[in-house]
Amino acid sequence: MKKTLNVRNLCLSGVIAALYAGLTLLLAPISYGPVQFRVSEALTLLPVLTPAAGPGLVIGCFLANLLGSTVEDAIIGTGATFVAALLTRECRGNKWIAAFWPVICNALIVGIMLYAMFGGSWIVNILTVGLGEAVVCYALGIPLVKVLEKSPRLFDNV
Repeated sequence: MKKTLNVRNLCLSGVIAALYAGLTLLLAPISYGPVQFRVSEALTLLPVLTPAAGPGLVIGCFLANLLGSTVEDAIIGTGATFVAALLTRECRGNKWIAAFWPVICNALIVGIMLYAMFGGSWIVNILTVGLGEAVVCYALGIPLVKVLEKSPRLFDNV
């Protein structure tokens, strides 16, 4: 039984990684830069439903940033996703609070990274990344989780 669960978790993580990377790269013009509207970030709420989402998000973010952005973004941006996934999972009892963590982690970490790499105003970078993240997490991520909660078998024993 345990082996089946591990394979299922691995498969689910792989699907999430592929979805994250694929959506980010497909929508590259709005996924990167100081003003970003990364639709794939809606998936950052999936740790509310399953711990298998965390590794998938981290791998998907790393691949999307490595293939579509910079090595610095692949490392630092992925770090922001890792921290956000852990905190989101911890707040799984309240999806509105859980959605706060990807917003704040990306706004601060990615916003400051963009300032360090490209200059401009650090506060503007933080605000623009945070605003894009908030729109995606609250307008797309929470409805996504609500829809997926209606299919509990999808995440049974995961």
